[in-house]
Amino acid sequence: MRRIRSHAGNAFQIRPSFVMPYMIANTDEIEKGLYLRRWGVPFDALAYVLGHDAMFWYRAYLSLGRNSIVGTTIKKQENLPEHLLSDEKHTWFQGEKAYVTTTVGNGCLLGAALVANADTISLHQGYCQFKEEIENISQSYSPKTVNTDGWEATQNAWLALFPTVKIILCFLHSFLKIQTSCKRQKDLLREIADKVWNSYQSSTIASFGQRIRRLREWGTEHLNPGYLQDKVLSLCKKYPLFRTAYLFPQCHRTSNALDRLMNYQDRILYAMQYFHGDWDSAQLYLRAMALLWNFHPYCAKLREAEGRHSPFKDANGFLYHENWLHNLLIAASMGGRRC
Repeated sequence: MRRIRSHAGNAFQIRPSFVMPYMIANTDEIEKGLYLRRWGVPFDALAYVLGHDAMFWYRAYLSLGRNSIVGTTIKKQENLPEHLLSDEKHTWFQGEKAYVTTTVGNGCLLGAALVANADTISLHQGYCQFKEEIENISQSYSPKTVNTDGWEATQNAWLALFPTVKIILCFLHSFLKIQTSCKRQKDLLREIADKVWNSYQSSTIASFGQRIRRLREWGTEHLNPGYLQDKVLSLCKKYPLFRTAYLFPQCHRTSNALDRLMNYQDRILYAMQYFHGDWDSAQLYLRAMALLWNFHPYCAKLREAEGRHSPFKDANGFLYHENWLHNLLIAASMGGRRC
């Protein structure tokens, strides 16, 4: 194994992928244990079944988070996503509320940073990690759109980082507020849902605008004044934020692609009862979670039926190695950063 230095003075190790960083173990020896972390299997359980001790598995897992998430996952400039999704995952750090600034693109988790508050300054700091990593691949990178919910601080943070980005308001979030307000009125909810999603399925801006106007007229005439009517009319008032999506056909109009990955975060964080250690280890934990998602192999049925291997292959179109951990370690050469 050799150690080299980049022009920036950073030291990197050159080693084969069959050895883990710092030569703690052979890759094939611990690959299956780290694979089980995809489902949040506790470190004590890994030690009981596979040997070593809980701290060995904990440190091996956190070591993955030292690599650049974006640089390890996206290997070419032309594969950088033009359309992103972002939101904050609510969590807990030492008993206090905290937030995970989550960025998703090309089906991969490209950003996951822990921040203490949900104000513009804190969210800017969290999402700035994503910007720094992606600019290591392309200095001129700027996404065309980013899908967010209605939280103003999130939108302000993104506009501060990428002034030319277009904010796409998630249509699904607006509908869920309507759904929450009339859960017991199933027939009415079904009627509203038909009208709302009929508007969403418009093929042009003109058609969308017309259907939104009809929805507003219907809501004013048929719904009693109150919370439910306010939510329907509020959705109609957000028309300018929704219509932007029709200018970018490939953008994410709902947050489904983000929610699926945040569900993964939610399951793991709930199973471990959130963070009780120090701030730096919590950051590494989140980053390791993101990389494990990006490189985990799909189930055998999906691999055989569609020839898909992992989110990494979907995003890049190739693999360095058929084994997911070898593939990750090779992709993480130079820490996932360019010299």
